[in-house]
Amino acid sequence: MDYIKRIAITGGAGFIGSHLVRRMVQRYPQFLVVNLDKLTYAGNLENLSDLKDAPNYAFEKCDIQSLEAINAVFKRHRITDVIHLAAESHVDRSIDGPLEFVYTNVVGTVNLLEAARSAWADSFEGHVFHHVSTDEVYGSLGTDGFFTEHTPYDPRSPYSASKASSDHFVMAYFHTYGLPIKMSNCSNNYGSHHFPEKLIPLMINNILHEKPLPVYGDGSNVRDWLWVEDHAAAIDVIFQQGKLGESYNVGGLNEWSNLDLVHYLCDLMDRKLGKEEGSSRALIKFVKDRAGHDHRYAIDATKLTKDLGWKPSLRFEEGLDKTVDWYLSHPEWIENVTSGAYKAYYEKFYE
Repeated sequence: MDYIKRIAITGGAGFIGSHLVRRMVQRYPQFLVVNLDKLTYAGNLENLSDLKDAPNYAFEKCDIQSLEAINAVFKRHRITDVIHLAAESHVDRSIDGPLEFVYTNVVGTVNLLEAARSAWADSFEGHVFHHVSTDEVYGSLGTDGFFTEHTPYDPRSPYSASKASSDHFVMAYFHTYGLPIKMSNCSNNYGSHHFPEKLIPLMINNILHEKPLPVYGDGSNVRDWLWVEDHAAAIDVIFQQGKLGESYNVGGLNEWSNLDLVHYLCDLMDRKLGKEEGSSRALIKFVKDRAGHDHRYAIDATKLTKDLGWKPSLRFEEGLDKTVDWYLSHPEWIENVTSGAYKAYYEKFYE
């Protein structure tokens, strides 16, 4: 079939990537969606098992640290567009081993930019390179204010520094070479298929197994939470309708302190599991604060709403209810992803 677009989605077997791949495959049969993923600990093809027979879906095991491997995928599938999500993304891991974040998030991004620049050298017209980034590049907010697209970068961890660097390279390729880029920076995502190193799936998994619930410091750090399917919808609209050379902030308009979120989640789990009220809260254990822990993130998504009409579809409480229900109905998924290396990781960071 002669597809209108042949889109490479990097990190498509991961948390956000799998939701985006599913959306694009199911909504746009006229697009070929090529999922590039290295299948590290957080990449899981089980997340996309329902798509394995879709005619407009292809998977390529590919390490973006290898320009040769990327070029081969571009040539094999005649890639016309890129949506780049592949990244090392856990702050704790970046503090423990920053070099892997440099290799994947910085070098990997530049490799993709080079592959696109070479493959589309005859003409950039009609192509898009959409780079997906994070609000953590902006640093930390006080009690007031919001991150906008004009907020100066001020990364505080090796993870956010690596993402900030990749953002700068993407913009540099637009200004220097005219590469047709678009960029988005999102707040904390939550939803199904989320690897349980991040706060919400970690707490759900530990409550299920009646293990301690580790909360950094006093739990006062504040995050803005975005339902992953709303994020996928935002990426879709930016990719197809956003302006070249522009960046768009994507936020959920849901600010919660970590401790308030854990309390709410504990009470929700107690109700769903038929446990005595307060049972899960008793598992909370305050642990040594993360080094350089940013106090507050909050996104102003006005530009995205005003220019492209996007807005969150769910209140946080609704999205969290759906998320918990998914994990409770998929115990085998949790068991599969938390076996083996995860146990050693958990002991290192939380015990």
